[in-house]
Amino acid sequence: MSGIEFLLDTNMVIGLLKGHAAAIALAEQSGFALDKSAVSQITRMELLGYPQLTDEEDQTIRAFLANCQVRMLDDQVEARAIVLRRSGAFKLPDAIVAATAITASLRLLTLDQGMLRGLEKFGF
Repeated sequence: MSGIEFLLDTNMVIGLLKGHAAAIALAEQSGFALDKSAVSQITRMELLGYPQLTDEEDQTIRAFLANCQVRMLDDQVEARAIVLRRSGAFKLPDAIVAATAITASLRLLTLDQGMLRGLEKFGF
């Protein structure tokens, strides 16, 4: 493994960048380190694809992403995401993020309680 331990969900990245207390608390509690973190390809798309993104926000996000690994979609992630999505517990982007964490054996850091409940149903 490449030393990567964490997969950050979109809401976690936004929370960290905006200094939200819940995101900071989760980061501290988990032992989060940016150099040990990754994001899913879909998280990168969600972050950079926001329609009202300002130039400053774009630069901030790109600087953040430059310091963590981006996990690309592959057949294994796709297959797991399909299973998760079919369960009805996940929207497609969340299923892809969860599948990315599961297939790479990374700890998912998210503020989305629904996503965490969905993962618990699968024993993760």
